[in-house]
Amino acid sequence: MNRVALLSRSANLAYFQPLLNAVDPGLEVVTWPDPACLRAEVAVCWNPPPGVYARMPALRLIHSIAAGVDNVLAGQDTRGLPVCRVVDPMLAQGMLQYVLWAVLHFHRKLDLAMANQRQAVWQRPCQQAAADFRVGLMGLGELGGLVAATLPGLGYAVNGWSRTPRDLPGIRMFSGADGYEPFLRQTDLLVCLLPLTEATRGILDRRTFAALPSGAAVVNCGRGEHLVAEDLIDALASGHLRGAVLDVFTQEPLAPDHPLWRTPGVVVTPHMATMASSETVAAQVLANIQRLRDGQALVNQVDLARGY
Repeated sequence: MNRVALLSRSANLAYFQPLLNAVDPGLEVVTWPDPACLRAEVAVCWNPPPGVYARMPALRLIHSIAAGVDNVLAGQDTRGLPVCRVVDPMLAQGMLQYVLWAVLHFHRKLDLAMANQRQAVWQRPCQQAAADFRVGLMGLGELGGLVAATLPGLGYAVNGWSRTPRDLPGIRMFSGADGYEPFLRQTDLLVCLLPLTEATRGILDRRTFAALPSGAAVVNCGRGEHLVAEDLIDALASGHLRGAVLDVFTQEPLAPDHPLWRTPGVVVTPHMATMASSETVAAQVLANIQRLRDGQALVNQVDLARGY
């Protein structure tokens, strides 16, 4: 197994070549759109070209460069091949930092202070205790789990929602379809860190927003496809929702004429919440290549039925 293809239609992944070859000089590393990619045995991917795996007869392993695999699977026939993702403690740390900023943005009413600054208005927003500000977390895996473990220690009232029942210390847990609306009704700031699956696509929609208390806010760091943007814009325009922090979008970069850029109360960030280090990605890819050579079980292999 000596040929690795770096596949992306939206980014140049060539910077991985020296990282891979520094450890395994015998690897032939080629970057899309080099035709040699179609003869590779390992595909290292981020948003790969549609249908590309079906054109790679020697392919034995598909490896995402990120924690998520939705864009690695979308529009592809994986042919039952193993799909692996990256698990990096720094990913969770970065996400925690971003979510903490978003929590403080709304809890300490920095959104109102910034709006006042634009109008040169000196007015102190009324403050509230962290225990009275209810943060609702959807997505409690490697990334959301660290957020869930940290916020209670800062005094926040934290609710969590999961597909199946779970117990987490310091978190009031809800689960399943029956627990979804009760969870939302007790959430002042909804944070989405879910993986993208068919069950979670479009979950941030009109129904979800309507169940939140008046004046609630939303943070989406999961995937752009979780959000129905038109429903969010309507909920903000009606005054039911106070604001939103959005880091992920269905189409990236977000088009300059997209209304989210100019929707009052919305903060747009360019998919910057967190990112695995290139060195960690390369090390995990190389480890799985060696495991495949040795006939050993792969690490961080995705359950394709669940999508994560």
